[in-house]
Amino acid sequence: MHEIHTAADLTGDPLIVWAGQGFGPGVRAWYDGSAVAVASPELSKRDRLAVAGPPAEVARLVTAVAGEVGTSYRPFGDEDLIRELADRVPGLEFSAAFGWMETAEIPPVTTTAGWLEGDDGVEALLAEASPSSYAWPGLPGVRRWAAISGADGELLSIAADAWSAPEVGFLAGVTTREVARGKGLSRQVCGFVTAELVKEHGRAGLMVDRDNPAAIAVYHRLGYTYRRVAAAHF
Repeated sequence: MHEIHTAADLTGDPLIVWAGQGFGPGVRAWYDGSAVAVASPELSKRDRLAVAGPPAEVARLVTAVAGEVGTSYRPFGDEDLIRELADRVPGLEFSAAFGWMETAEIPPVTTTAGWLEGDDGVEALLAEASPSSYAWPGLPGVRRWAAISGADGELLSIAADAWSAPEVGFLAGVTTREVARGKGLSRQVCGFVTAELVKEHGRAGLMVDRDNPAAIAVYHRLGYTYRRVAAAHF
């Protein structure tokens, strides 16, 4: 295998480019034939190993990379590829299937959402309405929060710019207070963040549970396309 040393060599697949994080601290990448692997620490709360390429070549590369960086890194990529890797790589087990969604278009959404000056109230809302969220204030890579607030200033719906790469912005932490659901607020705040990410990075991406059709429908209406991906673990 051969190590890659610059972000310019990670072209093409937005998932691979996003994982490269502009070759930020701790990121390493390799190729072997047509296979590529990017090890990115603490990316969306996990040590992730983004992979792409022919299954046999990727399996060989994942085995070699695991010996280089350790087995805390979880391979993720297209679902069919990850399922094959779980069969081919000793000690690797399939974890879960989910969705990667992306867009390069600015959604035409009218919204009152805007960036918060800090993160006051965000943690309380997450704890109340979305305790399993990956994005939380203060985590490495969680950059800023957008919100729609009520007349009394209470946060009603939020979303984060988190783990964005120079070429791919990333939307995370989408949460709406229970009493405010069903009013289109998440679409508005996600539309605002998506527009800001596309303007700054050229493309926006996110990950979504595949059994959350309501969220997927919102993202589709904002112009995102769905891609079946999955993760595995050693």
